[in-house]
Amino acid sequence: MGVRGLQGFVRSTCPHVCTVVNLKEMAEHHLSRHPACTPTIVVDAMCCLRYWYTPESWICGGQWREYFAALRDFVKTFESVGIKLIFFFDGMVEQNKRDEWIKRRLKNNKEISKIFHYIKSRREQPGRNMFFIPSGLAIFTRFALKAMGQQTLCSLQEADYEVASYGLQHNCLGILGEDTDYLIYDTCPYLSISDLCLESLNTVMLCREKLCESLGLHLADLPLLACLLGNDIIPEGMFESFRYKCLSSYTSSKGSFDKKGNIILAVSDYISKVLHLHQGERKLEEMLPLGPNKALFYKGVASYLLPGKKSPWLFQKPKGVTVLDKQEVSLSSDPASPRGAPTCTEPESSQDILVCADPDSKEKVLVRVDPELKEEVLVRADPECKQEVPMHADPESKQGGPMCTDADSQQEVHTYLDPEPKQGLPICVHPEISQQLPVGTDPEFNQEAPMCVHPEVIQEDPMTMGPEIKEQVPMVSDPEILKIARTQHVHAESYLVYSILSSGEIECSNTLEDELDQALPSQAFIYRPVRQRVYSVLLRGCQDGTSAAYPVVKEWFVYPGNSLRRPDLVRPLQMTIPGGVPSLKILWLNEEPAVQAQRLDILLSCFNLSSSREELQAVDSPLRALCCLLIYLFIQVDTLCLEDLHAFIAQALCLQGKSTAQLISLQLEYINSRAVQLGSLLVRGLTTLALVNSACGFPWEMNEFMPWNVFDGKLFHQKYLQSEKGYALEVLLEQNRSWLTKFHDLKAVVCKACMKENRRIVGRSHWNSHHTGRWGRQSSGSHRTGSAYSHSGQGQSRRDQGPGSRQHERDQWKRH
Repeated sequence: MGVRGLQGFVRSTCPHVCTVVNLKEMAEHHLSRHPACTPTIVVDAMCCLRYWYTPESWICGGQWREYFAALRDFVKTFESVGIKLIFFFDGMVEQNKRDEWIKRRLKNNKEISKIFHYIKSRREQPGRNMFFIPSGLAIFTRFALKAMGQQTLCSLQEADYEVASYGLQHNCLGILGEDTDYLIYDTCPYLSISDLCLESLNTVMLCREKLCESLGLHLADLPLLACLLGNDIIPEGMFESFRYKCLSSYTSSKGSFDKKGNIILAVSDYISKVLHLHQGERKLEEMLPLGPNKALFYKGVASYLLPGKKSPWLFQKPKGVTVLDKQEVSLSSDPASPRGAPTCTEPESSQDILVCADPDSKEKVLVRVDPELKEEVLVRADPECKQEVPMHADPESKQGGPMCTDADSQQEVHTYLDPEPKQGLPICVHPEISQQLPVGTDPEFNQEAPMCVHPEVIQEDPMTMGPEIKEQVPMVSDPEILKIARTQHVHAESYLVYSILSSGEIECSNTLEDELDQALPSQAFIYRPVRQRVYSVLLRGCQDGTSAAYPVVKEWFVYPGNSLRRPDLVRPLQMTIPGGVPSLKILWLNEEPAVQAQRLDILLSCFNLSSSREELQAVDSPLRALCCLLIYLFIQVDTLCLEDLHAFIAQALCLQGKSTAQLISLQLEYINSRAVQLGSLLVRGLTTLALVNSACGFPWEMNEFMPWNVFDGKLFHQKYLQSEKGYALEVLLEQNRSWLTKFHDLKAVVCKACMKENRRIVGRSHWNSHHTGRWGRQSSGSHRTGSAYSHSGQGQSRRDQGPGSRQHERDQWKRH
């Protein structure tokens, strides 16, 4: 995460960059200077998950009650000293960072294999050095913070840019996180979450000005340094030979520094002594071995430019000015200017920064001027161009005329004003694309500030390094639906829905799954039929005009045996519902009782449980959603047995009567690897419920399937071990007679629903003598994942069938 090697370098070589600060004192000082402004810290939540998860047990699926309490204490500590927190979560993976995402997921797979090997050999939880965050932690942390009344935002790209932008534009006290990219952004102070002492509110502030002083650089040089060292956009190996050339000619190296430290010093020395010397005289690509990676490199540098910030490395000579929508955008940079980059002349502009990599280049430069206007403006700066370039205010319009601004430049400036953000292209931060990002509810924060994301040079696709970038067209064209979905997404009210509607692409990170367990399938396969039905709800009406087929959804799901070279291309699975599936406008916006009932019908249909509606409605909240999930799991996976069901139900009932302190003190005799996987499987089911509930217009309250209400990892593990040993139900239920009655009621609901699908749940001893270890079921009533193909043929998952791809074998669903 962040810039390669920079974290270790700062800590070991430049310790003076790190200063211990007290956040309470900082807040008091800030308040004295800005009495009308509440001291605010913007939090990169994804960097903080490990810090927040303080429970000792992490292997069993998560200690959610304990985690919720720790998170609440964290928030209250800051509130007690008058500091407001704004939490940002990653909303989706940017295309230019997909390779890095894949690399980390494959690395995590190896770590998980080591974890299961440890569990099987020692029957205990590994030490904190092998810690792996429980499945769904990021997703449920969003909902937990919202339940605490905290302002929680989900990004429309990776969160670090939006965090840095927010911190800069709203004069925040600092950014709390653990990502060296915050040393590169020219924004508010960077505060370390890993060094935070919650009791004293002391932490370490990393000063980018002191870093520049140590390296002999200017602040505007840091994005250049980051890209030459390698970051999430620029692969580390791209400039490896260049770095070693710098190292060989660097004569000031000290033997006490490590190799990575010497490289950072050598590259910085080259920037300060060579690049600065010729800045404004020679093109950057003449001084650096950019080669075919030039566009990607410039994009990497540009990705650090916050609204209003400039870079002397992206421009060379004055080339003219074009005025669009009353906003002046400089296409030039004089090296004598302070930074030499474009400016938005109106502070309330929603315009992105214009980036020009090279005035002699024919590369396109992308600028988003006013996202609310459905207008596309293409400006060609070559007066000898004979081709007319359209300028039109409506995507359907064909009228337009040429605009030529400079005789020396043949560069195209392509200005998109489409209100719908496109994956991989600049997009506005806030869901209300035409509005500014609201800061909060405090009176002093009533002002609104424009939020613009980083400029992006149209360039080679970082995945394929092909000549053109691939624009992402939204799967759904209805702007009202997209706006609603976007608003819910950014306000962290829904899960995955906006990604499906806007890009048709979703991802799911690693889960604690044992790749050697042939009896239990991966959660990615178990819940795939549910997701396929959700796709049919969301993408209804998006079929090709010449075909009744739905568009495919790209799934980047991590599971054993998946190399992640390409996404799984998954088609929606149609459902048969009386009256049909309504449009999203009706499903989401209509409040008539009939539609509200229909929302629940569709939710149950996504799990193929329409026939069990009455039984499930009779179950009290919050056990109703859990019961729905258990029915689906036991129908879907043949290898789940009666003892498993007893453990799931017993832990849910006993959880209702336990305090957080009792759960913390719970001790386990040993750790069972199968129970570990079952715990993670259930939690992934709860995230799937969040997706379905979001897509169906929220027929159930989200708190019905928040894990702190229905699941505790250690408690489930205890009940699993007891059930496996054949303990009586009275022991499982801790001699509580009222729980025993509820237990039988819930068990009856699950077993009855399973029998409707010819699924009889039997004990482990009976199962071992009658089953072969296969999983999944086929029946006339529903799609099962036991085979690669459904009855209708629509449920199958395919890889891209283009050149170089392969058809999945019939046993593709089996564990590798």
